[in-house]
Amino acid sequence: MVSMVRTRTRPPQAQFDELLMWVLAGLLAIGLVMVYSASIATAEGSKFTGYQPSYYLMRHGIFIAVGVAAGVFAFQVPVETWKNYAPVLFVVGVALLLLVLIPGIGKSVNGSRRWLSLFVINLQPSELMKLFAVLYAASYVVRKDKVSHLFVKAFVPMFVVMALVGSLLLLEPDMGAFVVICAIALGTLWLGGFNGKVFAALLVALPLAFAALILSSPYRMQRVVGFMDPWADPFGKGYQLSHALIAFGRGEWFGVGLGGSVEKLFYLPEAHTDFLMAVIAEELGLVGVAAVIVLFALFVIRAFQIGRHAAFLERYYAALVAQGIGVWLGVQAMINIGVNMGVLPTKGLTLPFLSFGGSGVVVNCIAAAVLLRVDYENRRVARGLPV
Repeated sequence: MVSMVRTRTRPPQAQFDELLMWVLAGLLAIGLVMVYSASIATAEGSKFTGYQPSYYLMRHGIFIAVGVAAGVFAFQVPVETWKNYAPVLFVVGVALLLLVLIPGIGKSVNGSRRWLSLFVINLQPSELMKLFAVLYAASYVVRKDKVSHLFVKAFVPMFVVMALVGSLLLLEPDMGAFVVICAIALGTLWLGGFNGKVFAALLVALPLAFAALILSSPYRMQRVVGFMDPWADPFGKGYQLSHALIAFGRGEWFGVGLGGSVEKLFYLPEAHTDFLMAVIAEELGLVGVAAVIVLFALFVIRAFQIGRHAAFLERYYAALVAQGIGVWLGVQAMINIGVNMGVLPTKGLTLPFLSFGGSGVVVNCIAAAVLLRVDYENRRVARGLPV
């Protein structure tokens, strides 16, 4: 009698975070469809686009392709290499922010000098600076771990560096990027275990500093006033927000249907960039808005889970990078959605992965690739394999 022994083998472990991959694919796909829907009327009626209705669709598709290619390349770079070059990349980012402010080099659009012309495309250094800030802040926290309880040695150097970056961003002006980079720096320091008493003081000081920035600039003051009551001047400073709110109101539960937005027909400015969420709300309703929010929530949750796994494996730099990316893209998405809904003052921040814009889409894809690399290395370290 021959007995047959059935051997049970464990299924091979995945090398990538499949849920995160699907979330990223979903965000990019929704962005491609909605950019086309939001921009088709503008492109068809503009001499700049050659009256081609698919102008922004084709360019956004190219940006996504370049972003995915850049992400594939970034994924090949070990996290340790990002750590070694983080200070250098940060200095490069500061240099690019300086170049933007030089007349004749920096390109000005709608009164803001935020772009460097590269002939084929325009590079927005503030987008790169967000990624560099994540990498540098994580490196800084790891290097200052032994003196994290000392205010002068731990906080003052970071404060000086961020004050320099903030000054350059406010000169553009780019208040939105300034807020996001501050969130990245403070979030990374907090996650790195820096002195809680100092953070309590910062929670008091930062609102006061923010109020001073607003009061010192009539431009920023008008934006805040317009945000508080857009209907007081619906054809002036409250124009964008009032039409965004109309779009949300028209969308109701299930929207007016894909392609059926009225606000995108030359009523809502920047419908395919800063106010893309308003078009999503109008065409896809509360269901569409909720789907986008759920995707971003899943992304942030997975970023923090990947970071926690890295910390468990004593890969502290990788942990802070993963969670820093979650803070960055989560805060930026929250601000953009809040602006579209009239909860926050209007800022020039795009919706990550979705809004039209070459620099933003490419840098977002690179950041996602770095996050996937952290997860990939976590899985290999946990199984005793080299990274």
